[in-house]
Amino acid sequence: MDPPQGSPQSSPDAQGSRQRPMDASQGLRQPLMDTPQGSRQPRRQQYQPRRPDPPSGGDGLFNAVVTIFFFVLVVVLLVSSSTTGSSLSILHQVPEGHVGVYWRGGALLEATTDPGFHWKLPLITQFEPIQVTIQTDQVRDIPCGTKGGVMISFDKIEVVNRLRKSFVYQTLHEYGVYYDKTWIYDKIHHEINQFCSAHSLQQVYIDMFDQIDEKVKDSIQADCTRYAPGIEIISVRVTKPNIPVSIKRNFELMEEERTKALIAIEKQKVAEKEAETQKMIALSEAEKNAQVSQIQMEQKLMEKNSAKRQEEIENEMYIAREKSQADANFYRVMKEAEANRLKLTPEFLELKFIEAIANNSKIFFGEKVPNMVMDQRLLGNYLDGISKKGRGDV
Repeated sequence: MDPPQGSPQSSPDAQGSRQRPMDASQGLRQPLMDTPQGSRQPRRQQYQPRRPDPPSGGDGLFNAVVTIFFFVLVVVLLVSSSTTGSSLSILHQVPEGHVGVYWRGGALLEATTDPGFHWKLPLITQFEPIQVTIQTDQVRDIPCGTKGGVMISFDKIEVVNRLRKSFVYQTLHEYGVYYDKTWIYDKIHHEINQFCSAHSLQQVYIDMFDQIDEKVKDSIQADCTRYAPGIEIISVRVTKPNIPVSIKRNFELMEEERTKALIAIEKQKVAEKEAETQKMIALSEAEKNAQVSQIQMEQKLMEKNSAKRQEEIENEMYIAREKSQADANFYRVMKEAEANRLKLTPEFLELKFIEAIANNSKIFFGEKVPNMVMDQRLLGNYLDGISKKGRGDV
């Protein structure tokens, strides 16, 4: 027979399970055993662990808000703006071109910091960045009165300046953070009024306007060098002052007349330049013609000298040629005379006479014929005597 329902011995597995102790993990991992219909569930299900209940939604939101609040508070306390002197900040930044200056309990500290991030004590130390590079301060609306009592004003004056890094503590200790108000803004007003009060409107507006910037710069730099040596004034740029409309119109009319006079002067200068140019052109042309004439004259003179020299050479050649020819003729005649003297002997003359008589086809008769023959003989005898005498002298 089957055991009745609810009997503790209905299943041997059930008995074994009551005899073993069970932990929570085993109870979770061990599967439930199949039991016959009508039997009781095993008691091991009573040892299953109970999972914790999930937290409610309101508590998680509160915790998140508190965490974010504390995080923001820490960020505000640690990191402040890079250029503000908030006393609550711990970490601060010094921009490039600046140095960090600190006050502790209202007293300026001598130590300064370079650009970058730095730490300080909150609520005790105050911080301020001070620029040490070149900066331009613009001073606007500067009224002044001239020597003649005319009120004028300068719209803008620019001052290019620089605070030396080594004089930061001294300058701020004596004049504070706004040292430029004392030595630039207020000083510009003072110097401009001093200059205007010592000069007339004509000098301020026209004659000496180009000197205002240099005079103001030199005056401010002299005082800064004496009282605030850390401030260096590099340059000052002054704009044209504003003057009353009526006086400005008079200046404009004067400028127009001056412009007309300058135009007339320039026209006169142009005319003088043109006349001078024409004169220079004429002089240049005359000099050119004179030089050309001189060159031509020198050329003709050289030609004449060449011709003269050529004629002299030709004359010398002719004289030499004639002299040579005369000498040759003289030599020839002398030789012929000497030859004739040697050749014209009485015998030769008599021979020639006889040959001439023989060649003559006409014979003359008369009383003078013997005389002529006798004369020829006498001539031959005479020449023969001369020849003998010459040989005797030799």
